[in-house]
Amino acid sequence: MIIVVIRTLILYTLVIVALRMMGKREIGQLQPFELVVIIMISELAAIPSENVGIPLLSGIIPILVLLLTNLTLAWISLKSETARTIICGTPSILIERGKILEEELRKNRYNLTDLLEELRIKNVPNISDVEFAVLETNGQLSVFPKSQKRPTIPEDFHITTKYEGLPLTIIMDGKLNNKNLQESDKNLPWLKNELEKLGIHQFEDVFLASLDSSGTLFAQAKQQRKKVR
Repeated sequence: MIIVVIRTLILYTLVIVALRMMGKREIGQLQPFELVVIIMISELAAIPSENVGIPLLSGIIPILVLLLTNLTLAWISLKSETARTIICGTPSILIERGKILEEELRKNRYNLTDLLEELRIKNVPNISDVEFAVLETNGQLSVFPKSQKRPTIPEDFHITTKYEGLPLTIIMDGKLNNKNLQESDKNLPWLKNELEKLGIHQFEDVFLASLDSSGTLFAQAKQQRKKVR
């Protein structure tokens, strides 16, 4: 039993490392060759972990070969546009100027039901409002509404907006992040004073505190648990 546990942990660690080396992308954003590699790696890892009679190297070596193959293909597609077209394919325009291109739908085996569903997900229920709809190589549908139908932005009214950066997490679950506090150009006395204004007296009582680019502090206290008698 201990041997099975150890073998499983080794294979699990190897699969996690392999997936981390493949990059940070969701399943829906993977290229076809990347999805194939993930499926094969999971199958190869499962066989030795279930059957002790199979040598552990029989699972490790194929996983490493697949990982090396994937990294090689990724590097080649990064360096060569021609190779990228062969390996990943090219985007297909499904809607052009409000008109559905039937030939492209047939070529990509993409039916009208799927197309209408994706448009609804993108909050564009009316095809006539679409300037272009592009089926990307990872299967995602990019929708570009006509200029008259897209949401207005400040630039349309020649309004200059202030810069908005990412908020910094200062306290998370009662733990102070000194690095983020220093980056925000604030200090401990200022933080304690701001928390006091919100009725929070200790860092340990803070569930989450973050600071936006304008210097405004958001803080939420931990929920008090009821004592069980």
